[in-house]
Amino acid sequence: MGSLHDPHTKPFRTTRRAALGLFLGAPLLTACSGVQQTLSDQFGQQQPAPGPTQQPAAVGSGRVKVGLVLPLSAPGNAGVAAQSMKNAAEMALAEFHNPDIQLLIKDDGGNPVGAQSATQQALAEGAEIILGPLFAQSVPAAAQAARARGVSVIAFSTDSSVAGRGVYLLSFLPESDVNRIVGYAGSVGKRSYAALLPDNAYGSVVEAAFKQITSQKGGRIVAFEKYGADRAGPARTIAASLGSADALLLADDGEALAGVADALTGAGADLKRVQLIGTGLWDNPRVFATQALQGGLYAAPDPSGFRAFAGRYRTRYGQDPVRTATLAYDGVALVAALARTQGTQRFSTEVLTNPSGFAGIDGLFRFRADGTNERGLAVMKVASGGPVAVAGSPKSFGA
Repeated sequence: MGSLHDPHTKPFRTTRRAALGLFLGAPLLTACSGVQQTLSDQFGQQQPAPGPTQQPAAVGSGRVKVGLVLPLSAPGNAGVAAQSMKNAAEMALAEFHNPDIQLLIKDDGGNPVGAQSATQQALAEGAEIILGPLFAQSVPAAAQAARARGVSVIAFSTDSSVAGRGVYLLSFLPESDVNRIVGYAGSVGKRSYAALLPDNAYGSVVEAAFKQITSQKGGRIVAFEKYGADRAGPARTIAASLGSADALLLADDGEALAGVADALTGAGADLKRVQLIGTGLWDNPRVFATQALQGGLYAAPDPSGFRAFAGRYRTRYGQDPVRTATLAYDGVALVAALARTQGTQRFSTEVLTNPSGFAGIDGLFRFRADGTNERGLAVMKVASGGPVAVAGSPKSFGA
């Protein structure tokens, strides 16, 4: 997770055969960005007390050792997320028939010092690759320890600023959402865009991606505003400009997004005459229940993958997974597949950045050379009963 919204994703599924079958193929595919949710939104009712640092654990008996670094003893939502991700990692190991993998599970306590120590422990025990950490602030510390050994890190942060040489992000990046939804809007004839974004780190990432992709697609931005605690002023400015826009980008989550819609309506905006577009943060029951947002479009992984995964997880553990649990599952499935098919080059840069990508629970994904990722996302429509797919996720990456 990152320092942005720390959007944690939600639950989805794929059949075990589909997910693992594609993972086994040697070029694998990619797909899945978008569905993001804050930890507090996702885990509101489950608030464990901070736990003692968890004892290191090894799962599996394979020859290829893989470090898994998670904030298992962190308080509150972070610890809940970490435990769910640990469960998902162990589930992947169990479902991936006889993998030659041993998971070295390490607790980083949710902080950089712990992340560096946990990574060093895993490396000392022979880890050939590190999965994790979860939080952006911990990734550079883990990466420093791993680089000293020439070992790559596949982290779960949503903050692309911590990606880099040998540090790959297996997460849901806002940039992917924006590229998909603006690209889709352009493909159905939208040319003039307005945007009203939160004045925070997440909003800044969305802003940069929005301006870049709009320019690339030949669109134009007719109005752009950011808001802090006061939404009314920026909403009035946008409302006054909507007559010359045919799409309006909003990028906030749940309650906040509903409040933005209310501010726009209160400023006189007719939200039915423009196409509302958004990011994976829209994948939230509060959004589906908001009348003003009905018909809005957003980019997210195809929900069928998470639904299937969540069903198997519930059967195994008796509770729902956190949305980011699929990242840990896919990380383990990926390294297991590469260990099986790629020999001594299994975790090389060339293998990890295969342009064909990989197929995971949430669809296609591939790592870029700069450590960020690209995901194959679906386009979903907001409806009162929940999201409805209007454009499926791609089955392969273009050139």
